Amino acid sequence: MRRTRTLTVLLALAAGLLAGPPTALAAEPAPRAALAADSYTWQNARIDGGGFVPGIVFNRTEKDLAYARTDIGGAYRWQEESHTWTPLLDHVGWDDWGHTGVVSVASDSVDPDRVYAAVGTYTNDWDPTNGAVLRSGDRGATWRKTDLPFKLGGNMPGRGMGERLAVDPHDNDVLYLGAPSGHGLWRSTDAGVTWSEVTAFPNPGNYAQDPGDTSGYASDNQGVTWVTFDESTGSAGTATKTVYVGVADKENAVYRSTDAGATWERLAGQPTGYLAHKGVLDAENGYLYLAYSDTGGPYDGGKGRLYRYATATGAWTDISPVAEADTYFGFSGLTVDRQHPGTVMATAYSSWWPDTQIFRSTDSGGTWTQAWSYTSYPDRENRYTMDVSSSPWLTWGANPAPPEQTPKLGWMTEALEIDPFDSDRMMYGTGATIYGTENLTNWDSGSKFAIEPMVRGLEETAVNDLVSPPSGAPLLSALGDVGGFRHTSLTEVPSMMYTSPNFTTTTSLDFAEENPDVVVRSGNLDAGPHIAFSTDNGANWFGGTDPSGVSGGGTVAAGADGSRFVWSPQGTGVQYTTGFGTAWQASAGIPAGAIVESDRVDPATFYGFKSGKFYVSTDGGATFTASAATGLPAGDSVRFKALPGGEGDVWLAGGAADGPYGLWHSTDGGETFAKLPGVDAADTVGFGKAAPDASYQTLFTSAEIGGVRGIFRSTDEGATWTRVNDDAHQWGWTGAAITGDPRVYGRVYVATNGRGVVYGDTAGGDGGTDPGPGPDPTPTGACEVEYTVTNQWSGGFQADVRLTNTGTSAWNGWSLDWTFPGDQRVTQMWNAEHTRTGTTVTARNVDWNAGVAPGASVSFGFTGSWSGTNAEPSSFALGDRVCGRT
Repeated sequence: MRRTRTLTVLLALAAGLLAGPPTALAAEPAPRAALAADSYTWQNARIDGGGFVPGIVFNRTEKDLAYARTDIGGAYRWQEESHTWTPLLDHVGWDDWGHTGVVSVASDSVDPDRVYAAVGTYTNDWDPTNGAVLRSGDRGATWRKTDLPFKLGGNMPGRGMGERLAVDPHDNDVLYLGAPSGHGLWRSTDAGVTWSEVTAFPNPGNYAQDPGDTSGYASDNQGVTWVTFDESTGSAGTATKTVYVGVADKENAVYRSTDAGATWERLAGQPTGYLAHKGVLDAENGYLYLAYSDTGGPYDGGKGRLYRYATATGAWTDISPVAEADTYFGFSGLTVDRQHPGTVMATAYSSWWPDTQIFRSTDSGGTWTQAWSYTSYPDRENRYTMDVSSSPWLTWGANPAPPEQTPKLGWMTEALEIDPFDSDRMMYGTGATIYGTENLTNWDSGSKFAIEPMVRGLEETAVNDLVSPPSGAPLLSALGDVGGFRHTSLTEVPSMMYTSPNFTTTTSLDFAEENPDVVVRSGNLDAGPHIAFSTDNGANWFGGTDPSGVSGGGTVAAGADGSRFVWSPQGTGVQYTTGFGTAWQASAGIPAGAIVESDRVDPATFYGFKSGKFYVSTDGGATFTASAATGLPAGDSVRFKALPGGEGDVWLAGGAADGPYGLWHSTDGGETFAKLPGVDAADTVGFGKAAPDASYQTLFTSAEIGGVRGIFRSTDEGATWTRVNDDAHQWGWTGAAITGDPRVYGRVYVATNGRGVVYGDTAGGDGGTDPGPGPDPTPTGACEVEYTVTNQWSGGFQADVRLTNTGTSAWNGWSLDWTFPGDQRVTQMWNAEHTRTGTTVTARNVDWNAGVAPGASVSFGFTGSWSGTNAEPSSFALGDRVCGRT
């Protein structure tokens, strides 16, 4: 991914997705009767990663205890047993949505049960609340909060520097926090309960990415950026004497106190002209290592240096692995091997092309080797192997020319940590995932070390739209940064994001209600079309043609039969087309920027909304007429949908605290709307399978009802509501999209801004806690299998399996077993669920491909690993029936 692309996307997320959430209601609601509630189980539709991980923190005294922070998606704790991450901030609610941005994490080395998080997403007015410090005595299972008198910026420029929050390694009631925006250095002496400014600290910083930015985003002073203790200058129970602090000031980047923070001085002789992104101290050898860049990152940085400061003598040594003239990047990721402190590593975080670079020294920076180097340009030799079969989309479906490779080693690599208890384990964060290795010391022996994603459980995508068609894949998503995915299984990582074209951000998504194979999406792209179509339920795509003036994706709607589309892109007015977008015509009677949707029954009827007015077209989008409806929200924080199977049945949610806000229903195609009583505020609306005793589809909304914010379900057209989430599952802002599942009663998919797609099932209901296929099906009749290895590389392969019903009776579910003859293992499967016992694999149907008629076939594929040989399985069986081979 190129720098300009990612920067555009992140700024769009900052200015667009998070500019919309409403502030809290002005009046305190009167006491209400207790709300009905249902017990739901919640999990993510797996993507694994998807966003920037700027910080990884290992505890220094307890093995296998580690945390990761994300810029908009909360914090996570590592689970060694399963090699997964557990989310820790899902309890953050609607009013405090900014607290899902994490600017720093600190793990207490004296009491490993204690962990702290400094939270807040933006320091400008995009975030309505101040920052806070969260503290936990049970490793993040529960939290207490101290609000701060200023904002913090987990998604601001400079967020990869740090860590800004640190616990004294000897007196763990003492913590320091580096603040942005000129607020200086802060300290707590009661384990994070109260905080006060360290008034003796002389420099609050002065560097801003772009001082002329009137939004306050790039013009903010990045402030005090990191705190590091010298543990050799203290003893248990007394505050550490020597503390180093980094400041965003190119002339005065590093300060030191030798009296436990009473007084401070600028380190003499320090380099100037750079910002110190990290300061990591090797107390055993008496070295403070510093990674410098000419900017604050995480996208930019054209020059950088590495320095070593001798804490006893004050001597500075430039230990940079390359000459300054040869750098086109800054340094940021920085770590010391605590088992062998002379080993230090650093990253060229802003080397976007052809790849990031990682450097390693085993002699305290005297000499260096690097993760890859040129043999004869453009050919390069890597010291590592990469296996992304667990997250295959990390290749981006790319086929770049050398010296660029796919998958890339990374970009925005500001987090880099060697496990303090295991010299072989290293993790590093990128703009899309966490990579890691467990045989790092192979680097020094001349053999290759193996890199793979270490990100399972960490879900960090911003979700713009969701649809759940009545057939085909159960879920299609529109996402920031990574475009979106077609989930044929909710518990498996999809093989690839949407491609052809690959939007950086997909802004809108729709399918033809009566022909769900027809899907349309719109989105943002540096160069190329902003709209794409699929005729196979989103499995494959082709780009449309943009009308003149299009600059962004906007919203798009598909006619009920898939024969026509209406598009409201950024940069120009609303457009309509028949066919697949080769010739667009301007729609009349509707303003530019309107939100558009389609009737789900009449293929010629489309709807629009803009600035309090609802618009209707009955001629396929050629002309729109403003309806007579009044009392709708005056602004554009509105989302509306038409009911599948109900012609002219429209639901509209949205508004703001200073005007109409709630949920409206129309049964006459938008000519009139009735506001539902009892819904104080609503921001999304969606539909799912009707309850067993109901004739009307189930409604879902992210709303405030009865004075409580939450995710709600109604099975009686909105007459009564049941809250289906709880206070532990709130995910900050959930105002972008919601949809039920038309095939599973009670299942709901919720869009979050940083925690990916979460979905819930009613406990004990149709969905249960596992969306898998249930017990092994036992189809009758004969079967035939075609097994094809479609791609093979060193240590990995991809295969397709085609299963044909050669009997005379239809199958209503299937389960195919085989045994690999060698050391092959399935790492990821699509269009089927799988389990593995040793070398034996069982592949089962997913919801949409359970039925197989006589003579029909079903196909699925997988990626796997192998060693030795990769021979094909000798036989396949459906239950006790052995299938023939083709």
